[in-house]
Amino acid sequence: MTTMQVKVLRRQMQAEGIDSFELGREDGAPLPAFSAGSHIDIHLPGNLIRQYSLCNDQGETHRYRIAVLRDPASRGGSVAMHEHIKEGDLVTISEPRNHFALEHAPHTLLLAGGIGITPLLCMAQRLGTSGGSFELHYCTRSPARTAFRDEVAAFGERAHLHYDDGDAAQKLDLPAVLAAQPAGARLYVCGPTGFIDFVVKTAKERGWPADRIHLEYFGAAPQDTTGDQAFEVRLASTGKAYTIPADKSVTEALHEQGVEILVSCEQGVCGTCITRVLEGECDHRDLYFTDEEKAANDQFTPCCSRAKSKVLVLDL
Repeated sequence: MTTMQVKVLRRQMQAEGIDSFELGREDGAPLPAFSAGSHIDIHLPGNLIRQYSLCNDQGETHRYRIAVLRDPASRGGSVAMHEHIKEGDLVTISEPRNHFALEHAPHTLLLAGGIGITPLLCMAQRLGTSGGSFELHYCTRSPARTAFRDEVAAFGERAHLHYDDGDAAQKLDLPAVLAAQPAGARLYVCGPTGFIDFVVKTAKERGWPADRIHLEYFGAAPQDTTGDQAFEVRLASTGKAYTIPADKSVTEALHEQGVEILVSCEQGVCGTCITRVLEGECDHRDLYFTDEEKAANDQFTPCCSRAKSKVLVLDL
């Protein structure tokens, strides 16, 4: 994966617990192009790699902007960003990748929960520039926790803010919003797992086809691992077999044996570690693959997924 070193040009508080970071080349040269919905990897102290969505206009070439929520349940990434990354620092990042791209539609519905505004703000900017029809609904706990309020407000009647601590009249009436969408509309949702699951479930119950519902998770809910058991992984290239203990992931166990698989989020969200499966049955625990892709049983995310069969043969 191609990486580059960039400078933190600006750090700014956007809302309670949320700071934005603007990144650019030291010499001011243009950055690689990106499209709405893209994210970058950031290499952080402690050998951490975390993904953050780009939330500036895709037409900008002088900067990448990300926003980071300081999460009390952080696995280290958000704490590292808030406590250790400051203006003027040099950080290593990947080139942008996009697993959440905008697709052509007569109308686009954007639903953001909390920090999930970041990729959807970029999408709204793109649609606004290109003349696309869209509306944005942004749900947060309170005005104080609402990042980029002025930028969202600039979209005028196309943008709607909903606060948990506000009166009932301004809260999101999702069934009504879904019912008001024109034929052929596409839905994009990002935010906490519970918010995404609620939106997707409600949309499907109201007849929205799965291929017009697009989502991106920021993190996976904790897995129940009490019933996990050991299984075997065999590498197709060498035929060598390795035991994966009940208390370790495939990537962890293989790493200890000198077999490296590139990982990033370690939660089955980003898709970095996807590995082809040649034999065996997977126990998919990721948030990356669709149900159809999981049913195909020909690839999995070894950072979090396991095996239902006694052996998995991997294309490694």
